[in-house]
Amino acid sequence: MLILIAGPYRSGTGDDPELMARNLERLEEAAWPIFRSGHVPMIGEWVALPVLRGAGGGSPADPIAEEIMYPTAERLLDKCDAVLRLPGASTGADQDVRIAQERGLPVYHRIEDIPGYRAA
Repeated sequence: MLILIAGPYRSGTGDDPELMARNLERLEEAAWPIFRSGHVPMIGEWVALPVLRGAGGGSPADPIAEEIMYPTAERLLDKCDAVLRLPGASTGADQDVRIAQERGLPVYHRIEDIPGYRAA
């Protein structure tokens, strides 16, 4: 399965680049267990941030980001088979879950619940 990892990225950071980087690291911590379990992990920011830079944006706080960040996750959900929702307040992650549920995709709240889970 292609599994979108959804959780806080910009939320609660005050747009501090270091805090956003830390949040991205937390999202990425789930990538190896997903891969080890036989699936392909995906994080929306892996796609959206290069697109944002290509559009001339310097950070997710730039006005152009509204046209890129959430829409990227929504487009990815057309390709994904499931969502892993990590803990923490996040408007974007909540939106990902809502879209996944509308499309009938499974939403996992623990890595251990993903089919084929293999402990490290």
